[in-house]
Amino acid sequence: MPTPLRFSAFVMNTTSHILHGAWRIPDARQTDFNSLQHWIDLVKTLEAAKFDFVFFADVVGLYDDYQGDWKKFVDSGLQIPSNDPLVLASALASHTENLGLAITSSILQEHPFDFARKISTLDHASGGRIAWNIVTSLSKNAWRNFGYDDITRHDDRYEWAQEYADVVYKLWEGSWDEGALLQDKESGLHADFDRIHKINHHGERYRVEGPHLVAPSPQRTPVLFQAGSSPAGRRFAARNAEAQFIVSPTPAAAQTLIDDTRRLVVESGRDARDLKFFQGLSFVIGSTEEEAQRKSVELDEFIDPSTIIAHAAGGLGFDLGHHDLDTPIGDIDTQGTQSTLLWLREAVPDREPTVRDLALLRSRHGRVVGTPEQIADRLTEWRAAGVDGINVINATIPGSYVEFAEYVLPVLRERGLAQEDYVDGTVRGKLTGRDRLPDSHPAARYRGAFADVPA
Repeated sequence: MPTPLRFSAFVMNTTSHILHGAWRIPDARQTDFNSLQHWIDLVKTLEAAKFDFVFFADVVGLYDDYQGDWKKFVDSGLQIPSNDPLVLASALASHTENLGLAITSSILQEHPFDFARKISTLDHASGGRIAWNIVTSLSKNAWRNFGYDDITRHDDRYEWAQEYADVVYKLWEGSWDEGALLQDKESGLHADFDRIHKINHHGERYRVEGPHLVAPSPQRTPVLFQAGSSPAGRRFAARNAEAQFIVSPTPAAAQTLIDDTRRLVVESGRDARDLKFFQGLSFVIGSTEEEAQRKSVELDEFIDPSTIIAHAAGGLGFDLGHHDLDTPIGDIDTQGTQSTLLWLREAVPDREPTVRDLALLRSRHGRVVGTPEQIADRLTEWRAAGVDGINVINATIPGSYVEFAEYVLPVLRERGLAQEDYVDGTVRGKLTGRDRLPDSHPAARYRGAFADVPA
């Protein structure tokens, strides 16, 4: 029997996230994103279907201009307005018992001391179900929003991310020893001073004295996600991440990426299986293949190609609105997301991809069309390529997830490709079989590291 795939619902606290224009479908409720009840209803649906995570993407700035300004983003609702997903997490935790809550937060937007405190608080409140998607922010507007003149160069952002991660690791793993919180009513001793430590971090970008103000949560460190596919991003993931989101165009391309990244994981001193891979896919489901294809054509009628291009170009760091469709992507220098360039070259391996390729591929990339049985066949291929989980992209909320739960998951369970029920424990325990990070993870070296360090 194969190992079951893991399933994550890929959402964003906004109207138009990935499949731009789909919010106009009559039964789509993405426009309800301001409503807390909207998200409560969704996580209840996901938990009933035994999804592993609801994963919230996030941005802290506009994408780069399209045709000279940012009007296109406002006109189409392209991730503006968008709300802070971290604010939702405790409410969603109170309406679920097993579903993991994965939150994107950039190294840019919050000081690591305050971020570590919030995450530990949420991990306590949820009973150990918080995950953090580590991002470095690819938007120039985001960097200007936080007082910088321009975006930091791509590889330098990952050096920054490593220091940020080290600070929060020190707080989560090293500031409090096990058993430090006593709460002894008889003696009146609340905590053991000798087992709580200041971290006294002095780095290139941060100085943090500590101690961590929150006692160890069920996981201490949240489950760590990352999405970079550039060489620097994969090295960072190999050293730090427990799960990586990928957008490979084919199972074969995914296998190549996964095998090479697992090599980097081993080189970093970790076990190759310490990093799990979630492939992003969307699904159009029909009772027959003909019905599924018809529904896919109907979906295309709502998709807005120009907004797709504006989003993709914003991530790449240049304005494609001023480029001819046949312009080779390689002719345009960018400090934006390198994973998109890698994905394009994997999808068009025999020549240099163009702007036209980007528009066509992004509008239908990762879309699996067919009957539940045909979809199960495709997911079997992804599983055989080394993919551990699927990041399910929606066309509509809640419809995409209701249909997937009702029609596809039963077939996957028959084939042993989806879990029948949750196991007890934290979300890391459900994902990896252990509640805490393994000793091979770089965060583990901070355990007990500050016991004899003078202030």
